[in-house]
Order: sequence, then structure tokens, then C-alpha cells
Amino acid sequence: MERKVMGDRQDWNKKIIEEFRANQGKVGGMFEGTPILLLHHTGAKSGKVRVNPLAYQANGNRLVVFASKGGAPTNPDWFHNLKANPRATVEVGTETRDVRARVAEGEEREKIWSRQKEIMPGFAGYETKTTRQIPVIILEPVS
Repeated sequence: MERKVMGDRQDWNKKIIEEFRANQGKVGGMFEGTPILLLHHTGAKSGKVRVNPLAYQANGNRLVVFASKGGAPTNPDWFHNLKANPRATVEVGTETRDVRARVAEGEEREKIWSRQKEIMPGFAGYETKTTRQIPVIILEPVS
């Protein structure tokens, strides 16, 4: 059963990625109006590059993503990959940027997380579904 769920998620992500690239970084449906980026990250065990579409928050020259996994009890695989390999690439609109990921902590995390819940109230719902603290990941530009 888990293999079927993973296959369904990969197909779903693939469709979003295709739509993102075909429309200069915009997607419709349930994500219409949501800022979406494509995160290219390296597998912690496999070493393979993976791509995930994620909602993000702009924060100055940084981008912020959230390891919500829809409120699941565990963090998403991409989060574990970023912790093991913090160098990554993102596609935002028609641009590609190299970034370094770090996990926000303390007051910095709370400020960004509170803003995200205001901007996209669905994230507050994810928080109520889980007992874990949802990681806030800052993607800082690499020059």
C-alpha cells in the first residue's frame, strides 16, 4: 500500500511540476495564487537529485519553506535530505537559484511561522493535526 501512495504522490507532484514549468512558475487548481517553488535537493541516502513543488514565503532575499507534510506525524523526506545536504537549487518563476538551507529556530522561527499562518491559514490547520513542531526552513542565496 505504501508503494501505491508514494507512486500517487510522485504522479501528483509531476503534474504540478509540469504545470509550473509550462506557465512560468504559476499553477492553478487548489494552488492558484499560492507562491510555489520547485526545490531540487539531493537524497541523503541515494545521492539522487529529487524535485518537490512547495509553497513558500518570500523573506527579503531569502525564501522560506515549511516541512508541514499536511500535518502528518513525520517530517517530509525532502526535509531530511536538506539536513544531510543543505546545498540545493530552487526554481522560482522562470529563475533558478542556488541556495543553502538552514532550519529557523526560536524567535526567528516563530515570527516566520506566525506570518505563514496569516498568509495561508491552511498551515494553522496542519499544526493542529500533529504533535511535532513543523520545521521552518530558510533558503539563503549562495553567491
